[in-house]
Amino acid sequence: MRAEPETAIRPLDHLALTGADEAPALVLREGTLNYKDLRDRVGRLAGWLAAQVPAPGARVATWAAKGALTCLMPLAAARAGLVHVPINPLLKRAQVAHILADSGAALLIGTPARLATLEPGDAPCLAVAEADAMTAALGADPLPPSAADPQELAAILYTSGSTGRPKGVMLSHANMWLGAESVASYLELGPDDRALAVLPLSFDYGQNQLLSHWFAGGSAVPLDYLTPRDVVKAIERHDVTTLAAVPPLWVQLTELDWPAETAAKLRRLTNSGGALTPDLVGRLRALFPDARLFAMYGLTEAFRSTFLDPALIDTHPTSMGKAIPHAEILVVADNGEIAADNEEGELVHCGPLVAHGYWQDPERTAERYKPAPAASRYGGMAVWSGDRVRRDADGLLYFVGRRDAMIKSAGNRISPAEIEEAALASGLVAEAVALGIPDVRLGQAVHLVVRAAPTASDAVEALPRILMQELPNFMQPKQIHWRDAMPISPNGKIDRTGLYAELTA
Repeated sequence: MRAEPETAIRPLDHLALTGADEAPALVLREGTLNYKDLRDRVGRLAGWLAAQVPAPGARVATWAAKGALTCLMPLAAARAGLVHVPINPLLKRAQVAHILADSGAALLIGTPARLATLEPGDAPCLAVAEADAMTAALGADPLPPSAADPQELAAILYTSGSTGRPKGVMLSHANMWLGAESVASYLELGPDDRALAVLPLSFDYGQNQLLSHWFAGGSAVPLDYLTPRDVVKAIERHDVTTLAAVPPLWVQLTELDWPAETAAKLRRLTNSGGALTPDLVGRLRALFPDARLFAMYGLTEAFRSTFLDPALIDTHPTSMGKAIPHAEILVVADNGEIAADNEEGELVHCGPLVAHGYWQDPERTAERYKPAPAASRYGGMAVWSGDRVRRDADGLLYFVGRRDAMIKSAGNRISPAEIEEAALASGLVAEAVALGIPDVRLGQAVHLVVRAAPTASDAVEALPRILMQELPNFMQPKQIHWRDAMPISPNGKIDRTGLYAELTA
């Protein structure tokens, strides 16, 4: 018997109904929308969308920077009975053409400069300039709040794996509603909270920056920043209380001089897209002593899985924490049984946050989405993540490594994270990526790509000596590659796939 969450699940567009009429909801360059404005704009955009694409369940794509269109579309498309396909504005023509063809989008709304890069046949659908769409929507008759079945699809988010083209993860109204409620609950968000939305809105947690704060009646400030200092300025200007970021941005932010009064505005810091290191935790805690730091783990296929109670971040800086509300996290050993304490196993995510699989890809869906273990209280389909974790006696989870990212060298299974943590703990490097590069003798040889810390003048000579002291022989990098800057993928993470391609070229 499948257990259902003990909460009311509503259509996604009902998030626009939560805040007080005059309370701020969305801070844009052209002005602030209060909740009354938000409801009106969502209704009118939904009315225009329904007139352009009357077929229920049709896909509508957006390809634009953060602004009114990209922020309103998750709710407006849902209200119109359509499925939103947000495309990362950093993607290029070939990737966008694949997403449009794969999703079968009936409408593409984007900035003219981006639309102009598409070639004939790339967008086999109606394409409308962002400004034209928003102007037309202002004159449309608004649609009332929807009565959609929460299990209907609301969005398809395209995510890149280690190989192959991006695949579309299907999210229902319920997935996104419960994700908003879950995060708002454990972050303890309130109507006076304001998020600085720096993560891409095509990213699951990027959208949740908006949705969780709207669930709580709070507000959001979308920002496409050029430099990390733009983030500091925006926090100061807009009295931001919540900042979500990925480790590469946290590293850059900790290298800046922050006015004490600006740092003090932040009540919570939330991390996604990669693990925090003990060194980075220490720097963030020193820089923002009054803010609660939430270490989190998630995957697009199930949104978010775990968070660490901020009260434990100083004593357990490498832990992923425990399951978030509405998630059940099991550690399954290689024999299929629930792993014992401190035994390594695969992280399996069960419950109503589990997405509906990959769009039009039953083969890859069957690889990742499988029946929940018998021990699950939810049952149904679960996401078998491929991530290797262990659970300690207190129930705290620790990341070991990805099954497909483990380096296998001379018969040894090596976690890239362990090598990276040793390099970062030296204090000589600010960022580190360990990769397994094909090697005739070893199978794979360890290569380490690093960016030197700003104050480490002797890093090139000193790092190999420290690694020799801290790591066993089989973990020693065959080669260390020094970079002035790390390549960043469109979702803001260090581009491991690009580095691998570069080193194997």
